[in-house]
Amino acid sequence: MHAITRLRAAPRTRQRLRHSPLDRWAARIGTLLVCLAALTATLTILAPTRADAHPLSTTAILLDAAPDRVTGKVELPVDRLALALDQPLTAKTVVQPAKLEELRRYVLGHTAAAGPDGTPWTTTVSGGRVEKIDGVDHLVFDLVLRPPTGTVHDFRLTYDAIVHHLLSHQILVSLRPDGSDSYTTVGLLDWQQHTLAIPAAGASTEHGFAAAVRLGIRHIASGADHLLFLLMLLLPAPLLARRGRWVRADDLRRNCRRVVHVVTAFAIGHSITLALAALGYISAPTRVVESLIALSILVSGIHAVRPLVPGGETWIAAGFGLMHGLAFAALLGDLDLGRGSLVTTLLGFNLGIELTQLMVVALLMPSLLVLSQTRIYPAARLTVATIGIVLAAAWLAERTTLLPDNPLNHISDALIAHPFLVAGALAAVAAASWSVPDLRTTKT
Repeated sequence: MHAITRLRAAPRTRQRLRHSPLDRWAARIGTLLVCLAALTATLTILAPTRADAHPLSTTAILLDAAPDRVTGKVELPVDRLALALDQPLTAKTVVQPAKLEELRRYVLGHTAAAGPDGTPWTTTVSGGRVEKIDGVDHLVFDLVLRPPTGTVHDFRLTYDAIVHHLLSHQILVSLRPDGSDSYTTVGLLDWQQHTLAIPAAGASTEHGFAAAVRLGIRHIASGADHLLFLLMLLLPAPLLARRGRWVRADDLRRNCRRVVHVVTAFAIGHSITLALAALGYISAPTRVVESLIALSILVSGIHAVRPLVPGGETWIAAGFGLMHGLAFAALLGDLDLGRGSLVTTLLGFNLGIELTQLMVVALLMPSLLVLSQTRIYPAARLTVATIGIVLAAAWLAERTTLLPDNPLNHISDALIAHPFLVAGALAAVAAASWSVPDLRTTKT
């Protein structure tokens, strides 16, 4: 009789496990977040806004080469400038005469040009005005570089304003050769690289493609938000969703297939919107796109804690990949490239992104696969996912202007500054855990 009672009770027990209040609330929250993200993405893509703005937190240096000089302008986001200088700068205060002169000297002190032999060029920074680029205030200075010989030839540009204090900052450099109507991407300056070789005659197709590949690599390598999103997607990849919980999966081949599916879906998603936005078929406000990036990390982080869409990592990767593609396209949208050079740049830039993503997967996934077969993976997964959720919430609050600045910027800067140290630490933890027999083969 007791056995019959237990057998009859078993289905009801399984039903309670499958539909517990926590599971139902997690499913509702997950559905709400995904629907909100999808709705916002749709409105963003269809919005009739300009697509010629560079991303938030990015400086643009646009150079025009003439026979005897190189002119151009430097566009600095006011909010990043305020963080780097630790001053309460606004669109109004930066154009006050005394402050404008101070900032002009600051930019001049962090800008230099020299010939291939190291001979310095004369550098002049003048003007100073505030322009709104996709709704974001930028302080714009005029720049003039003069070679001592009076004839412009290839030179090296050195620039590290803002980025010398704010490691997550990036400087996009482009050049419009004499007689040309379009800019060519030269490269990206960041906390690691402050100097670029500038071909005064303009980059050839081969040089432009190579520069675009490097630009894609550096953009992802220094983009903490894109890397964190990829990590959030990879965290549950070695696991299976069962009854609203993550459990250990023993099939290594299946785990590898899931990783391939997730990475491929993300690549397809961002490639579609990157191409469409870069070619001018769709456009999106930068602040909205950057907010969606933060939202994508938040949703994928919650999914890594508890499955919101069981078995749906591929769809999450593809859907949010569409948003990340719009952010990638923002790097190219400010350059006013001709269709021919744009296609070359687009292919090279996307290739650089894919190569970097594959490197990230190659560095992290073996450690995650090993850890997933140990007792400590639930705690490790929850810890990393929680960190991702907190960072994403801070980014979202900053990008939606709920916070004037991100108090956790130093954490993301540290992750950017030491990527191989982070990967090495994860590998060390995985190896140490696997070396202890008592920590192996326990369901998560």
